[in-house]
Amino acid sequence: MKLRDLPNIISFLRLLAVMPVVLLLLEGAFGWALLLFVLAGLSDGLDGFLAKQFHWQSRLGGILDPLADKTLLVACFLVLGALKLIPIWLVVAAISRDLIIVGGATLYHFRVAEIRPAPTWASKLNTLLQIALVVAVIANAGPMPLPAILVEALTWACLATILVSGIQYVWVWSRKARTMGLHEDS
Repeated sequence: MKLRDLPNIISFLRLLAVMPVVLLLLEGAFGWALLLFVLAGLSDGLDGFLAKQFHWQSRLGGILDPLADKTLLVACFLVLGALKLIPIWLVVAAISRDLIIVGGATLYHFRVAEIRPAPTWASKLNTLLQIALVVAVIANAGPMPLPAILVEALTWACLATILVSGIQYVWVWSRKARTMGLHEDS
């Protein structure tokens, strides 16, 4: 193990933190779940900083980092939806968007050309709002009751960015596919 492996180790530890966060949420230990979720978020910033600052980026890190992030966020959405703390329709919308993006990217990769992930501004905003919603919902359920309007506003903002970013991905990548001649092969 080398020092340059540190960002990958941090990402792997964040991936391992998913199960304890899920268990803490299911047990109703919202304060501890929130603390662990926030620590995982901070570790995401740390591994990204180390990778960029010291040029320790790697192909494994390029896979492991977003995998850990998405796994933690999806797991929290699923559990909070099951606990009826996030509306199930929002959980379905968020996961459907992710499946459409992954499915489209896979299809594009194998039918058109190698894909280089490039998050859109709407996707970045959506991720930020989903994280803010998870933090707000967990805090509201346990250690820090929040005004209901805040959680409701975050819920609707998440839905809006889920729809906008999902449509944006479909639009951009279908146009690229048409340009590359995908429809000629169909």
